Amino acid sequence: MAEQGHWHGDVQSRGYTAAKTDYLKRLRRVEGQVRGLQRMVEEDAYCIDVLTQVSAATKALQAVALGLLEDHLEHCVAQAISEGGENAAAKVQEASAAIARLVRS
Repeated sequence: MAEQGHWHGDVQSRGYTAAKTDYLKRLRRVEGQVRGLQRMVEEDAYCIDVLTQVSAATKALQAVALGLLEDHLEHCVAQAISEGGENAAAKVQEASAAIARLVRS
């Protein structure tokens, strides 16, 4: 299945393109949290403290995932539906599969 997006010059935009800077900032923050977790384990931090930080990093990643999903629905899926055809059904199925993966994680 071909990926869908809008082309602007030589760059294809995605549903999250407008918020890309925010997503990168949030992902860098998560990266810092994970490095902190590594440091905690290296320093033999208390188990519950490590688990608390794992939970915080997990929630931060989930927030990024939900934002990306919302952007995908508003941009890629909505565009495919407005264009109609087989691609619309494929995009809805693709989004449903992504939601199922998020719910299982």
